[in-house]
Amino acid sequence: MAVLTAEELNSALALRDLADPAQGPHAIQLIVDQLRTALGLAWPYTEIWTRRDHPVVSLADNYDNLGYAAGAVTREERYTRYASAGEVLRSHTSAMIPPALRELAASESSDVLMVCAGICYRRDSVDWQHTGTPHQLDLWRISRNVTLGEPELEEMIDRLVTTVLPWQTYRTVPAVHPYTIHGRQIDVLLDDQWIEIGECGVAAPAVLRKAGLDETWTGLAMGPGLDRLLMLRKGIRDIRLLRSTDPRVAEQLLDLTPYRPVSAMPAIRRDLSVVVGPDVDMSDEVLGDRVRQALGADADVAESVEVRSDTPYADLPAAARERLQLQPGQRNILIRLTLRPLGRTLTDPEANHLRDQLYTTLHEGPVLELIGR
Repeated sequence: MAVLTAEELNSALALRDLADPAQGPHAIQLIVDQLRTALGLAWPYTEIWTRRDHPVVSLADNYDNLGYAAGAVTREERYTRYASAGEVLRSHTSAMIPPALRELAASESSDVLMVCAGICYRRDSVDWQHTGTPHQLDLWRISRNVTLGEPELEEMIDRLVTTVLPWQTYRTVPAVHPYTIHGRQIDVLLDDQWIEIGECGVAAPAVLRKAGLDETWTGLAMGPGLDRLLMLRKGIRDIRLLRSTDPRVAEQLLDLTPYRPVSAMPAIRRDLSVVVGPDVDMSDEVLGDRVRQALGADADVAESVEVRSDTPYADLPAAARERLQLQPGQRNILIRLTLRPLGRTLTDPEANHLRDQLYTTLHEGPVLELIGR
C-alpha cells in the first residue's frame, strides 16, 4: 500500500476548504446555507446537526461503516489517498456520516438532518467540471418518528433542485451505492447535455444498524457536489475559477449572482505520443491524477487532458513501431494537453517545459521526443 509522505499530506491539508467559513467566505457556503434553510423549513420538527470533521478519517468510516465491500475497487490506492494503513484523506463527505449516526444512537434525538460539507480528495480527470479536490455536501435525514422512503426522497430531490437551481430541468436515473437502497443519480440539463449534480437514495438499513440504530429508524441520504451546484447556479464553465485569486473573479465568488466573464487567457495545446506497457491504466481519473503530480505547483495551468487514441503494438504501422522502438505488448498513447493559466498568458517555452514534464512522467519507451530543449 502506498501511503502519502508527510510533505504530500501536509500539502493536501494546506489547501483551503472553500466550504469552511472559518477559512474565509465563499459562495459555496451560501449554497450550503440555502439548502439547510430550505430543508429546515420543509421539516420544521427536525433537528439540524452541522458537522465539520477533520479531513483525515478512519478507513472504516470512509468505507466499511458505509457498506463498501472489502474488495471494492474504490479502496485501491489509485483512487484513495492513504494517510496511514488505517486512515485516509476522505474521498467523500459521507465519511462524516458514520460518526454522526453513532452520536445519534447515543442521544435522545429522534429526527435529525445531518449537514456535512467539506473538501474531499479523489483521483479524477482534468476538465472543466472535475478536480482532484472537490467539495461535497452530505444531507442525511434520519428519523424514528417518520417513515422515510422513496416518496420522501422524491420530495427532497425536488427541494434540492428548486432551491439551488430554480427553473432548471432535471431528471433522476437509477444508481447503486453501498450506503443506500433505491439509489438515484440527479442530473440537470445544461444546453443539450445532462450534468450530474449528485446522488441519493433511501439510507441502507444495514448502515443504520451498524451505527446502533435499530429497525425503528429510517433515513434519506443525499450527496450533491457543491462545486457543480455553484458553477451551474452562476454560469461558470471552468472549475478552476472557484479558487481564482484574480480580484475580478474572486469578488464574484462571494455571492450567487450570475458570473460575469473576465478576459480569458489564450489556450496552448500540446500533443504527446507516449509509450506505455500493456497494463498501464490510462483512465481519465488515473491520468488526471498523474498529470497533477507531474506538473506539481503548475497543475492548475492544465485546463484539460484528453486521450486521443490508445493503439496496441499489433495495430501500429511498422514505421511507427521502429520510430518509437516499441516492444511487443506495449501501447502508443496519443494525449492532448490543453494549457490555459487563469491569470496570465503562458509563453511557448513555458508550455513546452510543462509538456516535457508530463511526457517524461508518462513515457516508458527508450526514444525521447522532447521539444523544450
